[in-house]
Amino acid sequence: MRGPNREWVSFDDPDEEGRRWQIDVTFLLSSWQCIFGCGCQGVLTERAEELVQGCCSYGAHFSDRKDRNHIIRTAKDLTADEWQFRDKGLKKGIYAKCGKDEDGRQEWRTRLVDDACIFLNRPGFPAGAGCALHVHAMRHGIHHSDVKPEVCWQLPLRRVDEEQEDGTVISTLTEFARIGWGEGGDDFAWWCTEAPEAFTGNEPVYRSLGVELRKMLGSKLHRQVVEYLDRRRRSRPAPVVHPTQVKLRVRRSR
Repeated sequence: MRGPNREWVSFDDPDEEGRRWQIDVTFLLSSWQCIFGCGCQGVLTERAEELVQGCCSYGAHFSDRKDRNHIIRTAKDLTADEWQFRDKGLKKGIYAKCGKDEDGRQEWRTRLVDDACIFLNRPGFPAGAGCALHVHAMRHGIHHSDVKPEVCWQLPLRRVDEEQEDGTVISTLTEFARIGWGEGGDDFAWWCTEAPEAFTGNEPVYRSLGVELRKMLGSKLHRQVVEYLDRRRRSRPAPVVHPTQVKLRVRRSR
């Protein structure tokens, strides 16, 4: 008999009455780590490690106007040696409209240049391939979540809010799987949370992405979640192992 392939824990939000969180224990205890530029195959319909695009091929969708405007302001601080397409970005702008949501509100994403995000420096650029916003953050000693679009610094974490009939909200915090990309996700030739080669981190996700988790959960809830996961790592029965990490163990045992 097969056991469960995912373990969850629930918390009431300490700062917002009527909101309950479902936390993906299995992913947060996994050894996933970003392998951008170190084996990441990208999100195109064919594997394309040599392009070093990661998940930046389609531009970043802004969560709202505030998110968009924050990146517009941040872009002005980037220098030419940090951002390959700075001249194009400052001349024509860094975003494009991309339809409306189910409530009729306008949505935006970062503009594309040469078939990828305008902020993505390509191989051969002196600062190296990768996000110009991330380069700027590292050079100035700030966390990348302070300068990147929300979806970029949250990935591969994903929050989904579902309003219940009684008006309460269930917020699920889990991994950003293919489904998070919509129908297009099915066409990816490769995705990191399904790839054993990305589950080689030296510490669990809830530790390696601690800053991101704190921003998504709030300080009080984050502290509760960390305390729980610290205990869960040492308790019995052992936590449910991530399905992709199981594949890695099988591969290593051969």
